[in-house]
Amino acid sequence: MVATDRATIDYQSEVLRKAIHLCSLSIPVVYYFITRELALFILIPLTILSLFLDLGRYYIKPLGDFIYKYLGFLLRRHERDEKRKSLNGATYVLISAVAVIILFPKVFVVTGFAVLIIGDIAAALIGRKFGQTQFLFKSLEGTLAFFVFSCIVVLFTPKIQGSLTEFIIGFVSVGVGAIAENVSVGWADDNLTIPVSIGITMWILYAIFLPNLALVLPNVPN
Repeated sequence: MVATDRATIDYQSEVLRKAIHLCSLSIPVVYYFITRELALFILIPLTILSLFLDLGRYYIKPLGDFIYKYLGFLLRRHERDEKRKSLNGATYVLISAVAVIILFPKVFVVTGFAVLIIGDIAAALIGRKFGQTQFLFKSLEGTLAFFVFSCIVVLFTPKIQGSLTEFIIGFVSVGVGAIAENVSVGWADDNLTIPVSIGITMWILYAIFLPNLALVLPNVPN
């Protein structure tokens, strides 16, 4: 199997980690029905709290002991590195949610964030179980799993008009997201790079192929 940082925890813990990660799908689902302002009102305090707990475990020994005792088996090696003081994936998910909601139209956020959750889970579980072929920094099997499952997500996420062009833009964008997931090793966390790369790609492609389309989802708060 192609080695990745995911292999620093056992497969059973990886499955549990991804089951928890799946709960983050509630972010794009809920955001679809509420305004940007309300979403940020909810997410910013949660992000600050997560940052406090995540960084606090390095400096407050009782807090660190508690977290490592009950949740340590879910943390990857770099997330426990006292020198690097890296954030864990859950904190990056919240930071990512706040960032993409601020930066991108809702239609991009819902697609990009849903792809982050479903595609990343597929890449991790299938890549670790079946990954044999090296592709860039991770496995070809994991990257293909990300792309296939993300294309399924694109079929069901909201569109502005529902035209074929929008679907093609979505497929191309998640292809870029698959590459972002693959190369996000060490220098950046894929919980941030995936939705940002998808959002940027969608924005460029909408500007090129649907330049006159207002980037507003119909009949929902924006």
